[in-house]
Amino acid sequence: MKAIIQRYGHDVVSGVEAIFTNKLKSFLTALGIIFGVAAVISMLAIGSGAQQEILDQIKMVGVNNIIITPTQNVVSDNEGTSEDGTQISTKKYSKGLSLLDVKAIEDVLPTVAKVSPVISFNYSAILNGKSKPVVLEGVNNKYFDLFNININHGSVFTNNQMENGFPVCIIGDNIKKVFFNQDDPIGQNIKCGQVWLKIIGVIERRDFTASASDEMGISSTDNKIFIPAKTLMMRFKNRSLVRADEVEKLMADREGKNPKENLNQLDKIIVQVTETEDLNGTADVIRRMLLRRHNELFDFEVTIPELLLKQQQRTKGIFNIVLGVIAGISLIVGGIGIMNIMLASVMERIREIGVRQAIGASRKDIIVQFLSESTIISVSGGVIGIILGVVLSKIISGVFDIKTLISAFSIIISFGVSVLVGVVFGYVPAKRAAEQDPVNSLRQ
Repeated sequence: MKAIIQRYGHDVVSGVEAIFTNKLKSFLTALGIIFGVAAVISMLAIGSGAQQEILDQIKMVGVNNIIITPTQNVVSDNEGTSEDGTQISTKKYSKGLSLLDVKAIEDVLPTVAKVSPVISFNYSAILNGKSKPVVLEGVNNKYFDLFNININHGSVFTNNQMENGFPVCIIGDNIKKVFFNQDDPIGQNIKCGQVWLKIIGVIERRDFTASASDEMGISSTDNKIFIPAKTLMMRFKNRSLVRADEVEKLMADREGKNPKENLNQLDKIIVQVTETEDLNGTADVIRRMLLRRHNELFDFEVTIPELLLKQQQRTKGIFNIVLGVIAGISLIVGGIGIMNIMLASVMERIREIGVRQAIGASRKDIIVQFLSESTIISVSGGVIGIILGVVLSKIISGVFDIKTLISAFSIIISFGVSVLVGVVFGYVPAKRAAEQDPVNSLRQ
């Protein structure tokens, strides 16, 4: 190694001197590599950020979850013909999603691990003169496991509290900050609507992205108050119990073919399947079972968020590959630029090459000199490109609110390609310089 350094060290030094002698030309030569590396890093950062966002959403919706949501089609008119040829009209009615559906799914399907109802209402939380709009959700304890929600302080509901509708609640992080600041909220009461609720737990804060979809069951818990489902139906509102004045309003809405009121007792049913391979089969069984229970009316929708998100992940994976290829092409273009400028440099420096050969430089010395020039330019461009790529990724994340994730892999691969480009595209000009005839070169 020492002998090699002594043999070719002067050639490398000559290459460095040539770069500093022609600073502007060297910088312009490196621009293609700089922007190519920056493009690769920033594009892969965007792609990695998108992939990570999908993974975070999968974690938020829970593994192997199925979301059942209601639609407004609770009444259906069916027209037919009797045996004597007269037209007859029948109406089908469905009560919508209810706790009985939850119990049926839990009792009948062996592939189901956990089930939780979800009932949502908008209320105002009030305490010590402060008021804040909140989402009041009736759930059971399994809900927190289904969505990987951690209780930061306190505890979940007891079976006695859930079965008997006790006025207890678990609050989100924002609600704690607004009403209690640094105080301990556990054991204190907060008024929601006309009901005082005793706080028994506080939910850990969760990072929530705007792109997360509530249709998939993803939503922020920070502004929510969770209470037992039976507490909500007993002490707040049970949609399955309709007053006379509400019946008149609902019938008027139906006649206008524009039902606006949600008659479903539940807003969602969250079902978790034991094994991933049973997701599609279980979802199909749930559809057929609910269809029979709802008088053959499709007044519900069954969604598998994990499969939808994984499909998005595959689609974004392909998109990321396309982005990487496009950015990689810019590196190749930068390499071609190096080769073109180095070839032009060879033609400009023919006399220099002839002088070096005349005083004893071999063809290998000439190759090492020009190859070291192209390699140093590409390595320097790669380093600057890495810095620019990191800065661009931060700017994109801050200005356009797009999550970016810079990985060591993207930095290593882009820098490695930039070095390889310098060597590969620098070899042709170096070889051409070495092949110059010393006599002809000196005559130039």
